[in-house]
Amino acid sequence: MYDNLTDILEKARECHGLNEREVDLLLSAPHAGDEEIFAAARAVKDKVYGKRIVLFAPLYISNLCSNSCLYCAFRAENTGLSRIHLTQAEVREQTEHLIRMGHKRVLLEAGEDKTFTPIDFVLESIRTIYDTAVDGHNIRRINVNVAATTVEDYRQLKKAGIGTYQLFQETYHEETYRYMHPRGPKSDYTYHLTAMERAIDGGIDDYGLGVLFGLYDYRYEVRSLLAHAKHLKEAKGIGPHTISVPRLRPAKGATYPLGHVVNDLEFARLVAILRLAVPYTGLILSTRESPAMRDFLLDVGVSQLSAASVTTPGGYGRPDKQESGQFSGFDHRSLDECVDSIVSKGYVPSFCTGCYRHQRTGKAFMHMVETGDIKEFCQVNAILTLAEFVAHFGSDTTRSGAQEKWEEWLSQIPDPVARQRVRHDLAEVLKGERDIYV
Repeated sequence: MYDNLTDILEKARECHGLNEREVDLLLSAPHAGDEEIFAAARAVKDKVYGKRIVLFAPLYISNLCSNSCLYCAFRAENTGLSRIHLTQAEVREQTEHLIRMGHKRVLLEAGEDKTFTPIDFVLESIRTIYDTAVDGHNIRRINVNVAATTVEDYRQLKKAGIGTYQLFQETYHEETYRYMHPRGPKSDYTYHLTAMERAIDGGIDDYGLGVLFGLYDYRYEVRSLLAHAKHLKEAKGIGPHTISVPRLRPAKGATYPLGHVVNDLEFARLVAILRLAVPYTGLILSTRESPAMRDFLLDVGVSQLSAASVTTPGGYGRPDKQESGQFSGFDHRSLDECVDSIVSKGYVPSFCTGCYRHQRTGKAFMHMVETGDIKEFCQVNAILTLAEFVAHFGSDTTRSGAQEKWEEWLSQIPDPVARQRVRHDLAEVLKGERDIYV
């Protein structure tokens, strides 16, 4: 048992995670120890995933919703919100906009309404997205964040070829949960909490957890989130592929005051603690945060970012329609600007979908992460997918920035034979070859 900051962080650097007592001690440690915590989290992320940062964009297909979540613009009572339900032609159009930006990964999202957004509508939209191409470019991985549902529905999502299924508990504090969700199907705390068990029973082997930080005390939420992850890993044999850390932001028509505000330092600390406690998971940060905050959190544990996000259905390419989004965003940079910024900080932006297509998912993925084997795949695929982006979509500035880094990144591949192979593949991609991955 470790009972002081130095010993706990020394243990954490071994990438075996932390127990409940150790997490509690980090959560309650004086802020004077933050730099040590941040440094340990940085080391763990680098040891597990290297310098790659995965990029994606959300694709909202409907903001019709039968729930009454007090913090959300999509809530049923919000008569000031323009309701939008995309046709399949509009789903295709939105997908084309994302492809033209250079995106390869999307997160499909929708409000919960069994009449207008049943599982069949979600499945049809998945098919449309996968079937859409622009000049030979396409979306290669669709992750899904839709309402808690049945085992059979999860089977259908798995059959449709989704990547990760995400669902956030929002808050684990039951009394607060019931207050925040007074009406609608989401008001059932237990049904929502047990959704991931049904998802795994339905064949979903990559799943993502999350909390909306700011609804209740963040320390309670971190403990509960980690307890949930531990329970699922022990009961089902699979820990969370990702953990998302959205922070409560203003939303048009929301009625909940910002009562449990998580300040920037607290937020950075909780992100770092999650990285140390669950080293194998991908930590996802959205455009709810400012560019400066997103840049900083890359250094303390975040490994995936949404970029150039629009939370209004039909909003890509339509600035006039972006007032019907789910929440207020604070990072309005283009995808190219995000890529250039990440490169300038020494990280490798990644559009990789290799693990999914090589069946490195679920238990197989977790084993590779826990043994340290996934890093070599991450680095290679990040380099190759970034090269594809700059060759076809990048600005001159972004292309030049990446050009200065190729040799540095290649030198980080320890096996000389593998390094030479990747150097060859990189040259092919920069000449126009597409979709090379390991």
